[in-house]
Amino acid sequence: MELYGYWRSSASYRVRIGLNFKRLNYQYRPVHLLRDGGQQHQQAYRQLNPNGLVPTLVDGKTVIHQSLAIMEYLDETYQGPLLLPGTAADRAQIRAMSLDLASELQPLINLRVQQYLSATLALDDEAKKAWLVHWFARAFASLELQLRDHGSTYCYGKQFSMADACLVAQVYSAERFAIDLTPYPRLQAIYAGLLELPWVAAAHPNKQVDAEN
Repeated sequence: MELYGYWRSSASYRVRIGLNFKRLNYQYRPVHLLRDGGQQHQQAYRQLNPNGLVPTLVDGKTVIHQSLAIMEYLDETYQGPLLLPGTAADRAQIRAMSLDLASELQPLINLRVQQYLSATLALDDEAKKAWLVHWFARAFASLELQLRDHGSTYCYGKQFSMADACLVAQVYSAERFAIDLTPYPRLQAIYAGLLELPWVAAAHPNKQVDAEN
């Protein structure tokens, strides 16, 4: 398998966690989102992923984009620990938490949105920070309540899941943007524990071959 991604991309981060958790070997293919006008826009990469986003997983003749679709594919195709464990009801809750982070929050704070806010809407740094603070607060306040009802060591119940991979990646993004996390003690506690897991630690952006200072 090949994973095309960017070291600091939260979507790439969560897929790396998923691959490591399932103990799957893969070759990492860096796609620099800023260099050369953004390598994700080049024709060769667009042939793999017409959306011009990362990550993209290539598994033989199978090419998949969208991080959650990739992780579900891994569960359905390969043996090993499950990213979507438990009953149908459990898996639905895990998917819902994952989508809250990966589909509701992350698209609002990702690179192309940041570039649009700057280049097209001409927002200054203060206005962009206010945008980020607003959307992180909306998402994390909701997640904190869900963790009160469902979380323990992990986001949902007593097993690592896809929701944990999504949590790690989005809290990493929040730290990058200096978002205040003190209103979310459950989130912080679970995040701290997840960072100690070997499959999470190995996926950290700073440990990737394309990491930059």
